[in-house]
Amino acid sequence: MLEIRGKFRKIALQVVVTIAVIPFLIPIYTMIARSLEGRGWSNYLQVLKVPGFGRFFLNSALIATGSITIVYLATMMAAYAFSKLRVRFKEVYFWMLMAALTLPEVVLIAPLYVTAVRTGMLGTYWAVILPVAALQIPFTTLIARSYVDGIPDALFEAARIDGANAWRVFWNILVPLAKPIAVALGVLVLINAWNSYLLPKMFLINDDMGTVTLLPEFFKRQYNDDTPKVLAAAVLTALPEVLAYILLQKQFERGMAAGALK
Repeated sequence: MLEIRGKFRKIALQVVVTIAVIPFLIPIYTMIARSLEGRGWSNYLQVLKVPGFGRFFLNSALIATGSITIVYLATMMAAYAFSKLRVRFKEVYFWMLMAALTLPEVVLIAPLYVTAVRTGMLGTYWAVILPVAALQIPFTTLIARSYVDGIPDALFEAARIDGANAWRVFWNILVPLAKPIAVALGVLVLINAWNSYLLPKMFLINDDMGTVTLLPEFFKRQYNDDTPKVLAAAVLTALPEVLAYILLQKQFERGMAAGALK
């Protein structure tokens, strides 16, 4: 870890960091301040009174939980295979997976919609969970592989000498050692799944299957919007993500730092 010595250097670093944070704080402050315009905290009460408010959060939680579970299992197994197992042409497969990072969500809507209709998943949570998870796996595999590369090969070789097969090595060696990167993956996928708007809008066709990203639409009108209530809905929508990051901050930063450095 970089260590800064000297009082002047520490003050200079603090000033630089503070200036760097200001552009990110201004939008947050503006959003909260404007959400209190007019009726103040009553704007938040109006959002809480939206029909099915709790259901929106439950739907988003189900989608996020399903996406996190799938991404974690697929990512850790892929990282284990790409990093520690002898697989023919694994580098070719890895870069083919990385090529998927270039695919934006919007260009996949049409084929995903056709697939959802043909498989009977349209109007189910799986129609959102599976695409959300699939879109995250290339990036999460990239950082997880770097993390697994940092685990000494001697641990895996010792387990194999003791008679452990690949699956047992995965569950008993890799999974316990990969808790920091698991937390990082969970937070990243939570943010993307929780904020997903286009996929739920397209595939969750039943009225009781809406997600939190649809809450602001209750305060949009034909000619003008009730901006304070729209922003109040946005603040309430963001709270679970903010709390998750605050509670898991140390593990998240440790996992991301280890995953970014090989």
